Amino acid sequence: MFDLIVRQANLVGHNQPCDIACQAGRIASIAPTIAATAQREIDARGRLVSPPFVDVHFHMDATLCLHGQPRRNESGTLLEGIALWSDLKPLQSADKLKERALKLLSWSIARGTLAIRTHVDVCDPELMAVQVLLEVREQMKPYVDLQLVAFPQDGYLRDPKATAQLKRALDLGVDVIGGIPHFERTMAEGAESIRQLCELAAQRGLQVDMHCDESDDPLSRHIETLAAETCRCGLHGRVTGSHLTSMHSMDNYYVTKLLPLLAEAELHAVCNPLVNMVLQGRQDTYPKRRGLTRVKELLAQGINVCLGHDDVVDPWYPLGSHDMLEVAHMGIHALHMSGIAEMNELFAAVTSRPAQTMGLNGYGIKEGNSADMVVLQGRDPIEAIRLRGPRLAVIRRGEVIAEAAPAVSSVHLGEQTQQVDFSLP
Repeated sequence: MFDLIVRQANLVGHNQPCDIACQAGRIASIAPTIAATAQREIDARGRLVSPPFVDVHFHMDATLCLHGQPRRNESGTLLEGIALWSDLKPLQSADKLKERALKLLSWSIARGTLAIRTHVDVCDPELMAVQVLLEVREQMKPYVDLQLVAFPQDGYLRDPKATAQLKRALDLGVDVIGGIPHFERTMAEGAESIRQLCELAAQRGLQVDMHCDESDDPLSRHIETLAAETCRCGLHGRVTGSHLTSMHSMDNYYVTKLLPLLAEAELHAVCNPLVNMVLQGRQDTYPKRRGLTRVKELLAQGINVCLGHDDVVDPWYPLGSHDMLEVAHMGIHALHMSGIAEMNELFAAVTSRPAQTMGLNGYGIKEGNSADMVVLQGRDPIEAIRLRGPRLAVIRRGEVIAEAAPAVSSVHLGEQTQQVDFSLP
């Protein structure tokens, strides 16, 4: 007897529904029909069963911090968001920060997001957020893979204390080295911060994930520097450039030179459609730039491109519920990626691609891998994105940790009542 069998599951890459048997936290068997029984069975009824969603770019220390606060980011700009966060940081307490993080993670689990890379601000001399999120990482380890990035929000060189504090955060157990070169005082200092941070990563054997060229400036060149330093320091495949919104405004000739350099460095790239659609192009009149990085061109170059949620109810974004299907949905619209292959690619950009960026072991619906999966309302990735319905079952190590009923409406037409679930016939 197995611990769990998910029956009649549609799987990406399979031509017919399959049964998935789980035992001792791993996927024991995948077959068209499994004759054995299990302590619990779930009938997927031909719905898509996916590996968990992965958010490879988030800010958990700031999440939900605007709840109950009278002040908002009225201009909607990145810089006002940073200024607002500086004002709010002294008002935070460890208890409240932990409460907000755990609240957000309950949403994440309900949405089937079971792996998150979160940037944590290290420009607080007390490193309170670092210590709290290290506790949260340990407490939630049975349910969510949480990876922390040491993020010098106020600038690695611009803030005189950031250099020492970032190293302290790494010593405490933070996983990844972050940076924000476009927020340094000059282009030269931004480049110098990249050089120092990549050398630190090489010394410590760590990954790098930098907020890079998050602006509308077509002359911003930090991603070029990041790729070059990645190659110089031998960090191939261990470095991520997040946002890269300046690439939207760069001239095509320069980008044709840039893309092969990124591929040579084996960089991972992260686009954040929800938040960058709100932040970018704010100073334009008309026409207004969308300001998202060149996802199609990056993919065509063979670069691993992921989508991130970035923020939820914080100084940079007033909305969100940590639903990665919503992120993919916005990506389809804002990136002009509505072809069938393109929509499937964006589903991969919130599942398997960010799992590769994070280096998750045992990820994916394959025999021998961790029994982590999500039963979705929809028969395939495109329908799941279109409906963005409740996650019918969220499974972690073979145990159901969240479940919901399908979204159904009752439509009253005279004396007749119809049940409508919005799926296609």
